[in-house]
Amino acid sequence: MIRVQNLIKRYGDFTAVADISFEVATGEMFAFLGPNGAGKTTTIKMLTTLLKPTSGHVELDGLDPTTHANEARKRFGIVFQDPSLDDELTAYENMDFHGVLYKVPKRIRSERIEQLLKLFELWDRRKDPVKQFSRGMKRRLEIARGLLHTPKILFLDEPTLGLDPQTRNQLWTHVKKLNAEERVTVFLTTHYMEEAERVAQRIAIIDHGKIVAQGTPQELKQQTNSETLEQAFLALTGTTIREESAGSADQMRNMARMFRPRQK
Repeated sequence: MIRVQNLIKRYGDFTAVADISFEVATGEMFAFLGPNGAGKTTTIKMLTTLLKPTSGHVELDGLDPTTHANEARKRFGIVFQDPSLDDELTAYENMDFHGVLYKVPKRIRSERIEQLLKLFELWDRRKDPVKQFSRGMKRRLEIARGLLHTPKILFLDEPTLGLDPQTRNQLWTHVKKLNAEERVTVFLTTHYMEEAERVAQRIAIIDHGKIVAQGTPQELKQQTNSETLEQAFLALTGTTIREESAGSADQMRNMARMFRPRQK
């Protein structure tokens, strides 16, 4: 479903992504992990049509996002770290507006909105303004919205950041249910190693722009002689604290703004 071959992105003399390759199978839950500044954001931008590679090749469901951006965008949904909902609209209105933008027919749109809001336990709050929602409820709504146009791929960038353990567990239960029932391919980033170990079938770890390891959680633990994925991650990337660059944070905010619905 996702194929990345010899992908490189340079900014002048700086190489943000250095010749990486990986594949994600249809229906797989795949975690893309790395320290701050490792190249995750730049890679996601290239996968989601927002940045052109310096060289290399990307395919999403057989499409090259650099030459077929509009068609590629129909194939995926995306949930960013930063909020992208309209707080003044209701939950239903946020969903409906997204469906209009993606040209989902009205009848199908209504059925799909009801299905997803019930799945994510938000149907009873569909008429409430989003500004009244908790952070966890907003997260669930963003994921439901990202799935409205029935994408084949769902990109989740730190979807559970700042959520309590109960909400995180509930959110992943819903995502795994959709993954199993609709064969949605899930590409996620997270700094919660136990979360990645629990939900991802395979993992790629990027550091300093390069893929340093790929495999199942068990394979990565065996490779590094570690008992936990967190220990394996630290063995592969080191223990030095990394600071997130202002540029990376700004990139993610800009991405969220580009995909955020706007009322006319």
